[in-house]
Amino acid sequence: MNTIIIITVITAVVSYLIGSVNFSILISKAVSGSDIRESGSGNAGATNMLRTHGKGWALLTLILDIAKGAAAVLLTGLVMTLLTRRDMFDINAMGGGGTRLSLYGQLFGAQAYVSALFVLLGHCFPVFFGFRGGKGVATALGVVMVLDWQVGVIALVVALAIMAATRYVSLGSVIAAGLFFVLTFAKMFFYGSWNAVTLICAALMALLIIGRHHANISRLRHGTENKLGFKKKTE
Repeated sequence: MNTIIIITVITAVVSYLIGSVNFSILISKAVSGSDIRESGSGNAGATNMLRTHGKGWALLTLILDIAKGAAAVLLTGLVMTLLTRRDMFDINAMGGGGTRLSLYGQLFGAQAYVSALFVLLGHCFPVFFGFRGGKGVATALGVVMVLDWQVGVIALVVALAIMAATRYVSLGSVIAAGLFFVLTFAKMFFYGSWNAVTLICAALMALLIIGRHHANISRLRHGTENKLGFKKKTE
């Protein structure tokens, strides 16, 4: 059982470090010599890159942020597959009676979600950049597409539809984050495959994305949020 905890800690730390590599900051410094956090909205993400450096660099940032989220979860999945093949885990000992799993069994089954949570934490609070990162939307997209592509596609379609209709990137992002948790919960309910650790990680991921948009939510309420395609208003 201790092996599962050790592996969880290691994959969480590695995922956090992967997430801490903020490509918008690195690219903006390489392109203009300035930190993206000192320009535009001040957010270290693809949307601010679009506003300050144009479509090309924004697209590159978006792709790399999506890729790092997917990479962290895929790496964890690969590690767990290799360790399982080496019989490092006593799968039978994880059952708690019937189809219920013990806490260790649930932790074993939720490794990908733990990794997903920590790569998002790394993106939002990067250790390499003074814990001042982005809002995690692109990285979350890469994460969710690997965790559950069906949920990911639904959330993405809904987000894009909202963004297209309102031109508010933040609104689409926040609703998609909430929808991710709702769909994750609904699938567990429908299939009867409950995993408390997975559900907690999904809830924390959604709350993290929504929480990082607190300023946007306030501006949406007051009708002062910037729309995609328009320059930031002069204060």
